[in-house]
Amino acid sequence: MVTAQGRDDPNQNTGIVIQKCRIGATSDLKPIIGSVETYLGRPWREYSRTVVMQSDISNVIHPAGWYEWNGNFALNTLFYAEYQNTGAGAGTSNRVTWRGFRVLTSAIEAQPFTAGRFIAGGSWLEATGFPFSLGL
Repeated sequence: MVTAQGRDDPNQNTGIVIQKCRIGATSDLKPIIGSVETYLGRPWREYSRTVVMQSDISNVIHPAGWYEWNGNFALNTLFYAEYQNTGAGAGTSNRVTWRGFRVLTSAIEAQPFTAGRFIAGGSWLEATGFPFSLGL
């Protein structure tokens, strides 16, 4: 499991955004790809929010992409999205069909989840010395 995000309230401005990253197995785990199912995430609380965008996703990720945690818990209230991912595990044709999952198709939809907008990164990220990108 890559993520397990939890929001208790749909108005909380929290979530997980994975942008411009590589999601895959380390060299020591590559021999067992396929024997263990790995997912982008599962809901931890009712309003879980996770976005994976512009990332390289390897075949380590199960084609469904996302995992239900406890039956149909939160599947209608979560917000899971993907945008412009690449790689062997990035295809969305076999992804879950939950009401809360969507494939974002435009920059306008994805922009709110960039570091510049989602965490107001322009006001503090530079001070960290860590490389970053504020936009798409």
